[in-house]
Formats: sequence, C-alpha cells, structure tokens
Amino acid sequence: AEKYRIVNISCGQLLREAVAAETRFGETIKPYVESRQPVPDAMVMKCISQRLSKLDCSTLGWVMHGFPHHVAQAELLKDAGFLSNRVFFMELPEDAVVERLSLRMVDPTTGKRYHSIYKPAPNSEVYTRCKINPKDFDENVQKALEVYRTNISELEQFYRPVIRVNADQDPHTVFEYIESCIVKPLPKQQNAFI
Repeated sequence: AEKYRIVNISCGQLLREAVAAETRFGETIKPYVESRQPVPDAMVMKCISQRLSKLDCSTLGWVMHGFPHHVAQAELLKDAGFLSNRVFFMELPEDAVVERLSLRMVDPTTGKRYHSIYKPAPNSEVYTRCKINPKDFDENVQKALEVYRTNISELEQFYRPVIRVNADQDPHTVFEYIESCIVKPLPKQQNAFI
C-alpha cells in the first residue's frame, strides 16, 4: 500500500482510533473493544463506510484487512457500494500461523513490535517488559483459525476469482507476487448487452 500510495485500512485500527477519539460513536463501541468482544457488524460497517467514503480512498484506492470475516459482512460492503477489484487470500500452513501470531510481542514503553523468532527484542531488558496481546495466546489463535476455516470457502465463492498468495515465503517474495498482480491490468468486463 505504501509503495503505491494506496490507503491501508485496518478494521481493528479504525475501531481503536474511534474509541481513542472519544466521539459518540467511539463511546458506543468502547465496551466491545475494551472487552475484546466483536463489535456488531452494523457498527463496524458505519466506521468502514465513513473511512472508505473519504476522498483519498476514492482517488488513490484502498486495501483492507481484518474485514470481512464472513459472507454477511461481505454483503454489507457490497450493498454499501464498496467493491474491491482484487481479493487476495494469503495461504499459510496453520502451524506457521500459530507460530507467527503466538510469538508476537509489543514493548509497552516504545510501542515497538517484536517476534521471538523473526525479530527478537534487542536485549533482555526490552524482552522482559514486552507484553503479548491476549488475542495472540495460543488458545485464542486456535479459536480464530476455527472461525477462519468455517468461513473461508464461502468468502472465496463470494469474491471469485480470488488471487491466492503463498504467504509461507520471505516477505519480499510475497510482496513481489502481490505487486505483480496489482500492476497487471484487470481483464475487461464483458458487455452484458451485446
């Protein structure tokens, strides 16, 4: 997103920013966010619609992650007129997903993110103060994978054709593949009235 100046939209980040801004909407969703409960779809859609309606999204384009999780949410996006021209599915063996997520940590002092294997904390002092987000605990990652397995095939059908990405590679290889799919022109739509 950064290289092509495409707007990067994280659903979770949008919700956290709304809470931090202490707006009326932020106060409404605050109990959900603080208790780590799912925010109702209608409320999430309100937040996403506001963001996708901004000028930068309509002129530069957008990439979204963290939404939709299931077909009902995908339908909400479609009904609101937000259609994606490409949908990428990052494929990764489940053991690699668990490893990548459950070993993440954040330094609460600096906000820097680390990973026990891929980006270790620079020293033992930083490592000892690092915290793991409860959503990254192994049992929570397993629950999230179960939800993913339940919904993935319906989402694939909804967004056909999807672009599958082997995400079990180094980040540069993954980026190059995604980039090759982004710069490739979209196929021309057939006129239904021929």
